[in-house]
Amino acid sequence: MRFADATAMRAAGPGRWVGEQIAGWDINDNANGGVVLAMAARAMAMAADRPDPLTITAHYLRPVQAGPVSVEATVVKAGRRLSTVSAQLIQNEQPALQLVGSFGDVTAMSGMTLVTGERPVFAPPEDCVSTRQSGFSPAPMGNIDVRLLPGDARFGDGEGSGAATMRGWFRLSADEPLDVFAVLFALDGFPPAVFNANLAVGWVPTVELTGHIRRRPQSDWLQAQIRSRYIFGGFLEEDVELWDDHGLVALGRQLAMLPLG
Repeated sequence: MRFADATAMRAAGPGRWVGEQIAGWDINDNANGGVVLAMAARAMAMAADRPDPLTITAHYLRPVQAGPVSVEATVVKAGRRLSTVSAQLIQNEQPALQLVGSFGDVTAMSGMTLVTGERPVFAPPEDCVSTRQSGFSPAPMGNIDVRLLPGDARFGDGEGSGAATMRGWFRLSADEPLDVFAVLFALDGFPPAVFNANLAVGWVPTVELTGHIRRRPQSDWLQAQIRSRYIFGGFLEEDVELWDDHGLVALGRQLAMLPLG
């Protein structure tokens, strides 16, 4: 199933949108955090009547599983350039995500630009290893094309690099074009970087995930560099940079729990 169809939301009354969490976009029956973030963001963008989530933050209250979901969204402030929206994603009459985001049009943004970070330089997709061959292939990996640098793909064999870093490429399957909501998915679409630190490989539950969209993607592939530098008390942070052929697309940071499996 195409990502756009799997994350589609439709209006169901004032301030309410409904959709379906589809089996096959989950890890051990729990929906991928980026997938449900994309679903909520689609509803919030419709509430704001603005196309792009310049920034969105989700707190994950409980796992989402296959089945109906709804999003209740309220425009907190509608400004000249941005509209801020508060929302909840609900399943089985219980809130599963609590969200806030600021929506606008990234193509209309203007002002000073200074980028001191550099796009990472590493092997192209054709020289990387598909996650389907890496020993790590939860259900969402069957719906997307994720490729890792050979040295970063060996964690599935218990031979992680020793550094909490993951580098590689992301695209949707069946030549489906990337949009800003797929970018939100990509922020949580790679194996966690800590798998390469020779820690347990298992479900890493997201506590909070923030995404900053800087541009709409203009290439088929997103290039990702993912790092975890701090682990305290069983919690880790993970920083993500996403680039395309034209420059920086998005930044992400999440707080997650160490693998439980």
